[in-house]
Formats: sequence, C-alpha cells, structure tokens
Amino acid sequence: MTVPPEPSRARRLVLAHGWNATAYQILNPGIDHWFSAAGDAVVGYVRRHRVRVVAGAPVSAEERLPAVVEEFAAAARRQGDRVCYIGAEARLERVYREDSRSDFVLLGSQPVFDPELWEARRRASVRANLNRARNKGVTVDEWPAEKAAAHPALTGCLAFWLARRGLPPMHFLVEPDTLSRLEDRRVFVAIRSGVVVGFLVASPVPARDGWLIEQIIRGEGAANGTADLLIDRTMRAVAAEGSRYATLGMAPLSHRAGTAFSNPPWIRPLIAWARAHGRRFYNFDGLDAFKAKFDPVRWDPVFAIAHGGRFSPRMLYAMLAAFAQGSPILAVARGVVKAAGTELSGLTGGERSRRA
Repeated sequence: MTVPPEPSRARRLVLAHGWNATAYQILNPGIDHWFSAAGDAVVGYVRRHRVRVVAGAPVSAEERLPAVVEEFAAAARRQGDRVCYIGAEARLERVYREDSRSDFVLLGSQPVFDPELWEARRRASVRANLNRARNKGVTVDEWPAEKAAAHPALTGCLAFWLARRGLPPMHFLVEPDTLSRLEDRRVFVAIRSGVVVGFLVASPVPARDGWLIEQIIRGEGAANGTADLLIDRTMRAVAAEGSRYATLGMAPLSHRAGTAFSNPPWIRPLIAWARAHGRRFYNFDGLDAFKAKFDPVRWDPVFAIAHGGRFSPRMLYAMLAAFAQGSPILAVARGVVKAAGTELSGLTGGERSRRA
C-alpha cells in the first residue's frame, strides 16, 4: 500500500533494521515511503517515468527481505510501474542472484573501514595531510545537532562548496540539505582561526552499528588536509564507541571491488564515455583515488537492480531523473552553461591580470 510519507514511522524502521549503507537516506526530503502490509518494512523511492526508483534496498529484517521485495513489486505492477533499486548491496544482491528475470548494473565500489583499525592502517600520505592541516591551525570539534542545525557558518560553507560544483545540486541519495535533518546524524566541524572552514556529516547504519560519511564540505579558507582531518576525527570518535563499520560511500564507476560481474553491453560505452569525458562535471577518478588513499579493509560492489526485466534506457533515464529532481538533460545543460561561464570568467580574469 502506498501512503503519504511518515518520517517518524519510517525512521523507527530504519533505526531497527537499516543495514544498507544508504538506509538512513530514505528519510531525505522528496522521497516517498511504501510500507509493507505487516508494517514491518519500508521502501524509500521516487516515481519517475513509470519507474519506482528505490533508494538502496527495502528496510526490513533480513529474513523478510525476499517477501518484501515481491510485495513491493506487486504494488508497483498494479500502477503499471517497474522497480529499480539504486545502491543495492550484498543482502539484496543475494535475493536476486539466481533470478534470471532481473538485471544488474554495477554502479561502483564502496570502501569499508573498521574504525578500530583506523590508526594502524593510516598511510604516510594521510598522516602528512593531517599534519599540514594542524600546522595551518585547523581543529575539528563535534557539534550537537541543536547547534549545527541550519547554523549560518555551516550553511555558508555549503553554499560556497555547491557554487563550485560542475552540476546543479543533486538530490535523492546525495541530498545536500542535511543540516535541517540532524536528528540521528553527527556533525564534525573544522575551524581555523575561529572561522568555520568545513564540516562532515555522518548518518547511522544501525543494523551494522556503523556510520556512512555522507558529506565532506570544504569552505572558503580550508587548508590542505582539512577533509582528511575531518575523516580522521570522525573515525576515531566512532571507534572509541565500539563501532566496527564505517564507509565513505560509493565511488561511482569504480571497479575496486574486484567483482567479475559484467554490465549489459548497451550501457558499457555510456559508462566509458562518462568516465572519459565527464570530468568537467564530476571527477570520478579523483573521488575514487581520494577514498582509496585511506586504505579500506575491503571494497564492496554497489548495484542497480532492475526487478523482473532488463535494465533499459528508460530505467537509466528514470534513475538520473531521480538524482536531478527533473530532467537530467536540463541538469547537464545548466552544468555546461555554468562551466562555460566559469571558464570565460577565468579567461577574462587572466587577461585583466596580464594587462595590469
């Protein structure tokens, strides 16, 4: 049954059964919630182009997952919709592994850390970055939700960071507006000379007693190593509390998980093109390398799973529309215009400097 979103009801289920790294993200604004008839499971999704694009996986007890998947698919079929899971991990993969009717697309790889091993595994390059930031006077404190919520210094950092992204703000599983929804999240803030220069937001992965580091924001004046210092402080904090799981989230298009899985033939050239030519909008290789330098204990594959049929171009378009909250073509067009304006500004600025 489809009902209006009920964040408190969905939140209770997430805190009881949230296992997927992105489980808490189903509480993001704009995501609808479907509840099982028994009331013991919730699915967060958006409906685009007659596709129910699901955030991660159903949130339920593991033994209930196969039944919940079928119940949700039946509800979608009654409205003429297909179902596509975005950000699916091992539990949902196991449900579909032997289902020849369904289709998989490898979206990327996700680094996994054991916070208790964090200090022992830190590489020399990371330690050097931490020292750089400390030598520049950067410190990191954890702020309570009441202080961090919509704090002007944090929102200012976020605005500065968003203005320098290649694409307009994305939503769905990468929602930038977390500062107004900090009920269970944790916020670590970087300060330099009394000024906020960055922050990190972590959301809970309750069934793994772990944390997803979902946002790392660098503001104006952030010294080199600020992001490393934020991550280091967070890992040490959750390790002190006994957490054994943490992740920096998926590195899109990364193959570090080492799976032998092969994507459908029609989508492979699109992925290759995106990786080769999409750097103006999104630095896939740079993000992959950044996450790898922290030496995770393993990399997990992350999938899109099309229920009961092929992963089609319409499904891909629906997935992109979920992140863009509208037409992905218009989002890219706005990114092109923004990039052109930035480059033109740089050229005219350089010309003025030469004349001076």
